[in-house]
Amino acid sequence: MIINALGRLFMEPVEDPFAPIDRELNAHRLGKDVNAIVVDFHCEATGEKQGAGHFCDGRASLVVGTHTHTPSADHQILPRGTAYMTDAGMTGDYNSIVGMQKDEPLRRFTTGIPMSRFTPATGPATLTGVAVDTDEETGLARRIAPVRIGGRLERAVPRFWTCR
Repeated sequence: MIINALGRLFMEPVEDPFAPIDRELNAHRLGKDVNAIVVDFHCEATGEKQGAGHFCDGRASLVVGTHTHTPSADHQILPRGTAYMTDAGMTGDYNSIVGMQKDEPLRRFTTGIPMSRFTPATGPATLTGVAVDTDEETGLARRIAPVRIGGRLERAVPRFWTCR
């Protein structure tokens, strides 16, 4: 099962994402009703993403943040068995500013004046994400590793990190 929730901090006004997440996790029990649950928490603030991870700990296989386009290096298994990573990153040209050609974003940062629309960068793509191995009975995480493949990077072979 996949749950996609939108955070509130520094984003357009939305309603509380935690109540619907809680409702779905209570209605679909990990290891009983479903084999795995992934919570994609789309938001800007890392603290809000961390809060979602701990809120779901023991009730989801993975909580992974999205939106900031940059993969984080904090992959871990939380105390009750949920894999967590603050941001999975993006798929696109990493010789860019969040996937866009650098000129216009840099102009906006340095002058505060937009001159044109952002244009996607067209260099070699890099795929980033996260790989999780789950227990067949409980659906909880056994191992987690970041994934980074392609582009100007060498192919990254996932190395699993386990905290139990």
